[in-house]
Amino acid sequence: MIIYYVIIGFFMLLSWIVSSRLKNKFKKYSQIQLAKDLTGADVARLMLADNGIHDVKVTCVSGELTDHYNPANKTVNLSEGVYAGRNAAATAVAAHECGHAVQHATAYSMLGFRSAMVPIQNISGTIQQFVMLALFFGGAFVYNALPTAILLIVGCNLVFTAFAFVTLPVEYDASKRALAWIEQRGIVNSSEHAMAKDALDTAAQTYLVAAIGALASLLFWVMMFLGGSRD
Repeated sequence: MIIYYVIIGFFMLLSWIVSSRLKNKFKKYSQIQLAKDLTGADVARLMLADNGIHDVKVTCVSGELTDHYNPANKTVNLSEGVYAGRNAAATAVAAHECGHAVQHATAYSMLGFRSAMVPIQNISGTIQQFVMLALFFGGAFVYNALPTAILLIVGCNLVFTAFAFVTLPVEYDASKRALAWIEQRGIVNSSEHAMAKDALDTAAQTYLVAAIGALASLLFWVMMFLGGSRD
């Protein structure tokens, strides 16, 4: 189990490093005024309109880097800094979230797959939490059923890993759509485009780290199960 916590700790540290880099980049790029003088909300509404999407609402939510697209109620939710920001960072994030709205409108298969996996992911999280607590507090009774418990954890981690890797193409595709549109529409100049791309590339690294971390955790539990089976 010590190895498991080392793996988790390593990827938590790596995730923190990438997140810190992302926050620093957004802080840096947020200080540079966009030549077009458009807010993130302006960019979002313009991109939605250009893609013929008129049933998605652009809203402002509290927090930092809390931006997301909600396919359930068709809303592009932008954090306060992005919603009112007139810079390359705000433009990049707003366009990226609208990229998800375009995916939804065009029935992008990977987005649909990820959305379908959300309830399975949530159930798996609950099951794993229960099993881990049982292993920790259950004593000899639970350890008699250790192979079954580990097999359940393997199944949960398989779901987590699948979800993390399905998320990668969804996020990369949204960024690709965003960068192509802001360049084609003339929203940004060449230097602003480079800043927007850098910000989105760094954001994508957080998903990559999460996917690799999920895979490492899965492999650990598979090895634990196989080791127990041999015994």
